[in-house]
Amino acid sequence: MSNIPHQGKFIELAEALILENISNEQFGVSELADLMNMSRSNLLRKIKKQTQGSASQFIREVRLQKGMTLLEETELTVSEISYQVGFSNNSYFIKCFRDYYGYSPGESRKKIDEQVELIQEDSQNTDTIEVAKKGFFQQYRIQIRLAAALIAVIVVFLFFPKETLNADKKDTNLKKSIAVLPFKNMSSDSNNLYFVNGLMESTLNNLQKIEDLRVISRTSVEKYRDTDKTISEIAKELNVNYLIEGSGQRADNKVLLNIQLIDASNDTPIWAEQYNHKTKDIFSVQNEVAKKIAESIKATVTPAELQQIDKKPTENVLAYDYYLKGLERLQEETKEGLEAAIILFEKAIEQDPEFALAYAQIATSYYYLDVNQAQKQFTDIINKNADKALLYDSKSANSLIAKALYYINSNEFRLAIPHLEKALEYNPNASSVIQILADLYSRAVPDTGKYLQYALKGLQLDIEANDSINKSYMYLALSNAFVQNGFTDEAQKYIELSLDNNPANYYAPFLNVFIQYAQHQNMEKATGALVNEWKKDTTRLDIMQEVGKFYYFQKKYDSAFYYYDKFEKIKASNGLDMYPQENLKIGLVFDKMGLKDKAKDYYRAYAAYCENDKSIYQPASLAMKYLHEGKSNLAIEQLKVFSTKNNYQYWFLLFIEEDPLMKTLKSHPEYDEVIQKIKDRFWENHNELKKSLKDKNLL
Repeated sequence: MSNIPHQGKFIELAEALILENISNEQFGVSELADLMNMSRSNLLRKIKKQTQGSASQFIREVRLQKGMTLLEETELTVSEISYQVGFSNNSYFIKCFRDYYGYSPGESRKKIDEQVELIQEDSQNTDTIEVAKKGFFQQYRIQIRLAAALIAVIVVFLFFPKETLNADKKDTNLKKSIAVLPFKNMSSDSNNLYFVNGLMESTLNNLQKIEDLRVISRTSVEKYRDTDKTISEIAKELNVNYLIEGSGQRADNKVLLNIQLIDASNDTPIWAEQYNHKTKDIFSVQNEVAKKIAESIKATVTPAELQQIDKKPTENVLAYDYYLKGLERLQEETKEGLEAAIILFEKAIEQDPEFALAYAQIATSYYYLDVNQAQKQFTDIINKNADKALLYDSKSANSLIAKALYYINSNEFRLAIPHLEKALEYNPNASSVIQILADLYSRAVPDTGKYLQYALKGLQLDIEANDSINKSYMYLALSNAFVQNGFTDEAQKYIELSLDNNPANYYAPFLNVFIQYAQHQNMEKATGALVNEWKKDTTRLDIMQEVGKFYYFQKKYDSAFYYYDKFEKIKASNGLDMYPQENLKIGLVFDKMGLKDKAKDYYRAYAAYCENDKSIYQPASLAMKYLHEGKSNLAIEQLKVFSTKNNYQYWFLLFIEEDPLMKTLKSHPEYDEVIQKIKDRFWENHNELKKSLKDKNLL
């Protein structure tokens, strides 16, 4: 059956195991590795070596080939076939099938049926028909393989790094990209590892301060600490041109550091140095290393960046030693690690009471101790230490981040943003800051353009930090950012990557329903898909209220009530206050069902929401309130205000005219004009964002 290249017994066995589990949508790379008695990493390497593709891609291709066989040999519908070969989402199966073969499943079957019908017209001989049909299948396979080969060529030219196709046309985004690999501990004493990690961390931090460089995050390179991958393999995975390797040890009061900068294209060191200095000189060594590396790859370093690199965190070596030990515990990301880190940072401050970095890390540690607590315990402590950090170094990215975390802990998100954006001026490659900003702009302070910008930049710096499950959620966030800005094709691409990395992703199928709606705008189909998602977990309030909303848009108030009633009861029993922007819709549905008192409660709650809303959506929310009150002129005035806003979600455009309340406004003489202004504003923002992202090499 298989047409996967480089066949061998290993591939044949893998294919057989996939076929045995073909209908199991949860069967993925980990399950295949278990059945083959191999580690996941060994399986990935071996499949990549023999097929030139990823393991997940290999599994998907086997599923698709089986799908083609079922199309040829059975009368099953495309939907039935998609489920039989392990695709829970029919649309995704069709998309993958078209990408792989160059035809949709429906087109494939149509061609087969048409050819058979032609043969039947020419001959009544059943044997002749069957022979001809088999011959057509063979011919058709050749055609689709040629089409797939052509697509592969196109894909190479569209998506492969340009330098692999034309050595004279370097990708400017890749040209000055660099990753600092985990340093090796040359000492036999494993207790010195924290110090060697500290050397690596400092080298990384100094390089991150240079805007002309793209520097991969520490978490992205950590998985290569004990790797057997080659330099070229690592560089390809991280999408960088340069790698830094280092080793070090400390003996008594001396530090030995070996470091080299490697051109990944030919695995050749282009700069190397050995340092043997007293411990007290470690800061000048670290600063020199950063400058030498930048010089070697011809990166532009501004005077302000040079000043940041030359800055010493402390003059006290013992304080710095406690600080490095604290960092090591902080990065464990456990409650015990955070508590131990705080003690070590406090010891560092005992040695140097003006140690800004130590204060900043204490604030950060307390923030993460508090982050999942309903009742915050450490807000004042976070603020106190953040202020100390700013007092002793107001131009430190870490000090600014600490203050931002205080504001986030206090739910004052708008006050956090200036501190985070200022931190990026001092550390343009700070992936943690970029991730926080993406999150804030996605939900707390909605700005779709900035959400997408930071999500894309975060993917560049940090995607390899994650295993397939976490990577799936990063792709999910990026897909969400794309669709919010009207980039539906890109959104579809990344939601498929999200599902490919983790088919069990809790939220990706849910978002996929909305992306499909954005592309096809079929309300009835989207409602059915949402109901199917809800049936997988009937406790999910997010899906529950969306199903209610979709039925409300279709004026199917009985069906909407079924879901809203469940939603309301679960919310009330758990004391939850969720989705306040939906209160008007829920109230209207309750009203239609004769529950007047409950409806009034929801109307009052919606009015309070409108009054307190500080987002760009407040005028639109007020417009709906006025429509419910029969004040159409006031509603139009608020929509006019909203038409001047920027960077609102594509969902607003897709759903605003579906609302039954809005349909009552259509007879207003200014309705068409104001709605068109809102649409025009969105697409103007879309086009400006597209140009900006391209200019920044993010799109």
